[in-house]
Amino acid sequence: MRRIDVIVITILVFLTGGLIYLIFQWVGFDSVDAGIWSQAILVGGLVIWLLTYLLRVGSQKMTYNQQLKNYEDAVLQKRLEEMTPEELAQLQAEVEAEKNK
Repeated sequence: MRRIDVIVITILVFLTGGLIYLIFQWVGFDSVDAGIWSQAILVGGLVIWLLTYLLRVGSQKMTYNQQLKNYEDAVLQKRLEEMTPEELAQLQAEVEAEKNK
């Protein structure tokens, strides 16, 4: 995520909080109650976002993990393509020997 994306998201969250506050006032809440409920909604949204983040961390579905896996797969594929037929046969024999153990 780029720095400008973080800045835009922060501004949008701030403006959303203000908009929710104004909606609550328009509905008929006084300013204190509107402030409390708008903050409660924003904190609830933050907690939900945090839980989804922790779920992605726990299941390793983060962007970094995916990029690292793709890189490792690409490196292994490139190494396999560069191997001679004799080296491939030797590698296959080693794999078969490991399976038989």
